[in-house]
Amino acid sequence: MSDEKKKTDDPIAIFILGELYGAENAVSPDALARAYYKPRAKKEDRPDAWRKYLPAVRQQALHLARTGRINIIRKGEVADPKAPIKGLFKLVVA
Repeated sequence: MSDEKKKTDDPIAIFILGELYGAENAVSPDALARAYYKPRAKKEDRPDAWRKYLPAVRQQALHLARTGRINIIRKGEVADPKAPIKGLFKLVVA
Protein backbone atom coordinates (compact mmCIF):
# COMPACT_ATOMS: atom_id res chain seq x y z
CA MET A 1 0.00 0.00 0.00
CA SER A 2 1.41 3.41 -0.94
CA ASP A 3 2.01 6.20 1.55
CA GLU A 4 -0.78 8.20 -0.08
CA LYS A 5 -3.30 5.45 0.68
CA LYS A 6 -2.06 5.03 4.25
CA LYS A 7 -2.15 8.72 5.19
CA THR A 8 -5.55 10.10 6.14
CA ASP A 9 -5.38 13.20 8.31
CA ASP A 10 -8.80 14.70 7.67
CA PRO A 11 -11.24 13.96 10.52
CA ILE A 12 -14.15 13.59 8.10
CA ALA A 13 -12.21 11.07 6.00
CA ILE A 14 -11.33 9.10 9.13
CA PHE A 15 -15.00 9.20 10.19
CA ILE A 16 -16.15 7.97 6.75
CA LEU A 17 -13.73 5.05 6.84
CA GLY A 18 -14.81 4.11 10.36
CA GLU A 19 -18.49 4.21 9.46
CA LEU A 20 -18.04 2.22 6.25
CA TYR A 21 -15.91 -0.50 7.85
CA GLY A 22 -18.68 -1.07 10.37
CA ALA A 23 -21.53 -0.99 7.85
CA GLU A 24 -23.15 -4.07 6.34
CA ASN A 25 -24.64 -2.15 3.40
CA ALA A 26 -23.68 0.82 1.24
CA VAL A 27 -24.07 4.16 3.02
CA SER A 28 -25.25 7.44 1.51
CA PRO A 29 -23.28 10.68 1.98
CA ASP A 30 -26.41 12.18 3.59
CA ALA A 31 -26.41 9.51 6.29
CA LEU A 32 -22.71 10.08 6.92
CA ALA A 33 -23.17 13.86 7.18
CA ARG A 34 -26.05 13.36 9.66
CA ALA A 35 -24.01 10.93 11.74
CA TYR A 36 -20.99 13.27 11.76
CA TYR A 37 -23.18 16.20 12.81
CA LYS A 38 -25.16 14.42 15.53
CA PRO A 39 -22.57 14.63 18.36
CA ARG A 40 -21.80 18.23 17.37
CA ALA A 41 -25.45 19.39 17.39
CA LYS A 42 -26.53 22.30 19.55
CA LYS A 43 -30.03 22.99 20.81
CA GLU A 44 -30.27 26.23 18.86
CA ASP A 45 -29.30 24.59 15.53
CA ARG A 46 -31.86 24.23 12.77
CA PRO A 47 -33.07 20.67 12.04
CA ASP A 48 -31.19 20.64 8.73
CA ALA A 49 -27.90 21.98 10.14
CA TRP A 50 -26.26 18.65 9.24
CA ARG A 51 -26.26 19.83 5.61
CA LYS A 52 -23.26 22.08 6.29
CA TYR A 53 -21.14 18.90 6.52
CA LEU A 54 -22.45 17.39 3.27
CA PRO A 55 -20.00 19.12 0.88
CA ALA A 56 -17.05 18.03 3.04
CA VAL A 57 -18.34 14.46 3.21
CA ARG A 58 -18.78 14.33 -0.57
CA GLN A 59 -15.32 15.83 -1.16
CA GLN A 60 -13.59 13.41 1.20
CA ALA A 61 -15.54 10.48 -0.24
CA LEU A 62 -14.28 11.38 -3.71
CA HIS A 63 -10.73 11.64 -2.39
CA LEU A 64 -10.98 8.26 -0.68
CA ALA A 65 -12.44 6.70 -3.83
CA ARG A 66 -9.67 8.16 -6.00
CA THR A 67 -7.06 6.64 -3.69
CA GLY A 68 -8.80 3.27 -3.81
CA ARG A 69 -9.91 3.11 -0.17
CA ILE A 70 -13.66 3.09 -0.91
CA ASN A 71 -15.95 2.56 -3.90
CA ILE A 72 -18.72 4.83 -5.11
CA ILE A 73 -21.85 2.94 -6.12
CA ARG A 74 -24.12 4.62 -8.67
CA LYS A 75 -27.13 2.82 -10.15
CA GLY A 76 -25.90 -0.47 -8.66
CA GLU A 77 -22.44 -0.31 -10.27
CA VAL A 78 -19.06 0.98 -9.17
CA ALA A 79 -18.61 4.48 -10.61
CA ASP A 80 -15.36 5.94 -11.88
CA PRO A 81 -14.29 8.44 -9.18
CA LYS A 82 -12.33 10.47 -11.74
CA ALA A 83 -15.48 11.14 -13.80
CA PRO A 84 -18.08 13.67 -12.66
CA ILE A 85 -20.62 11.97 -10.40
CA LYS A 86 -24.08 13.47 -10.51
CA GLY A 87 -27.17 12.40 -8.66
CA LEU A 88 -27.51 9.92 -5.84
CA PHE A 89 -24.71 7.57 -4.90
CA LYS A 90 -23.67 5.37 -2.02
CA LEU A 91 -20.31 4.41 -0.55
CA VAL A 92 -18.81 1.03 0.31
CA VAL A 93 -15.40 -0.20 1.39
CA ALA A 94 -13.21 -1.17 -1.55
